[in-house]
Amino acid sequence: MIGEILGERYQVQQLLGKKAGRRTLVARDWNTQELVVIKLLSFSSDFEWDSLKLFEREAETLKSLSHPLIPRYLDYFEVNSPTIKGFALVQSYIPAKTLEQYVQSGRTFTEVEVKEIAKALLEILLYLHGLYPPVIHRDIKPSNILLGERSGNSVGQVYLVDFGSVQTVLATEGGTRTVVGSYGYMPQEQFGGRTVPASDLYSLGATLIYLVTGTHPADLPQKDFRIQFEQVANVSPELTRWLQQMTEPSLERRFSSAAGAMSTTGSAYAALDKPQSTNLPTLVVGKPDGSKIQLTKNGDSLEIIVPPSGFDPSIIFTGLFAIVWNSFIFFWTIGALSIPFPANIPFALFSLPFWGAGFLMVYKLLFHLCGRICLRLNAEQITLSWELFSWKFYRPRASSRQSINKLIYIPKHFTKNSDGTRIAVPAELYICSGVQKYQLGGNDIGIKSEVELEWLAHELSDCLGLPITKPMGS
Repeated sequence: MIGEILGERYQVQQLLGKKAGRRTLVARDWNTQELVVIKLLSFSSDFEWDSLKLFEREAETLKSLSHPLIPRYLDYFEVNSPTIKGFALVQSYIPAKTLEQYVQSGRTFTEVEVKEIAKALLEILLYLHGLYPPVIHRDIKPSNILLGERSGNSVGQVYLVDFGSVQTVLATEGGTRTVVGSYGYMPQEQFGGRTVPASDLYSLGATLIYLVTGTHPADLPQKDFRIQFEQVANVSPELTRWLQQMTEPSLERRFSSAAGAMSTTGSAYAALDKPQSTNLPTLVVGKPDGSKIQLTKNGDSLEIIVPPSGFDPSIIFTGLFAIVWNSFIFFWTIGALSIPFPANIPFALFSLPFWGAGFLMVYKLLFHLCGRICLRLNAEQITLSWELFSWKFYRPRASSRQSINKLIYIPKHFTKNSDGTRIAVPAELYICSGVQKYQLGGNDIGIKSEVELEWLAHELSDCLGLPITKPMGS
């Protein structure tokens, strides 16, 4: 096919890859004189309609994406030449080699480089999974990741390519499920046709294991479906634990989102990059960038302090409404009390619920500006308090540490109200101790940041020695 013209403008320069019914070509666009990549799907003897469905989905997905580290959609057309009949997808050309090619040529990657690649790919997944509906790649592996040339201290620009197996969550929920992916890089749930954002995290973790071991994950020993890479990977304990959680066979134990994986890598990498002082009895662990939450560890004790939210334009209306409400109730009550006794008593009692609502608005306003949430955990007990100045307005009964039996994290999700309107439900984090629950998110004044809640969930899991439980479907 070299030299052949496709679509009356693309002259084939090179064959990049070939497999049943598919070819990947480098061509020159006569209109722009730039190199492009053309993916061809041909109606050969082994053609399957599922292949066309995936091909069209790849084209539609690429058309909707806009990210500098993902190939750009350029064109899509039908091919009807003497040598081939089918469809062509044209995308931007990226002059870089795959991670697979680098490893096969003998290149090894340092831990710093592996972490840099991990962060870059997590940023891409954060974008893909944050779309509506979320876009799941389903085939992350070394041959689908391009790496540009080294630049200074940087490992090089990282790109995610080949969206031929892409799946959206809505497509999964609304139709038949096609099992795609690459053996060794696929999590268990993907073999059953089920894919979630955490499935891409498993594939990324397996890819990074390939980089640190130089061995295909399928060729490494397994125990209880877990990849046993620790003995052949010369990496730090922090990175080892992170890779173990990335490749957990169980969805409940794996990171649920790229944001959660990034927040953990941030704290682990900070610990690696900076030597820790052993003279300090208290260690303040890392947290997501920009977070004002203070988490302090001291032996087997842990303290979480959530500072005031501070001023926000959204509270101006609440403040004005509270002033108007309480002013109206004040003058109404004065007027009611001016009525001769005992006729004024029913009117005074009638005003009490309205005063309660008014004081609640004032409390929420003040708590937003000046209050804080404190969770304290030591060897004996766990306590939670909502503090405003020197008063503790909300303080559930303390429980013994031994009675803590569950750590529940529910990611942000959507539901429908009685009118059928789709509404967002913020992320929630609970510590269960017997019948007592200690809540850090999911309410009007609690933590609203999903990244911070995931970070706290993993820190609490590490401190308590409990797995993070996620309800089915979350």
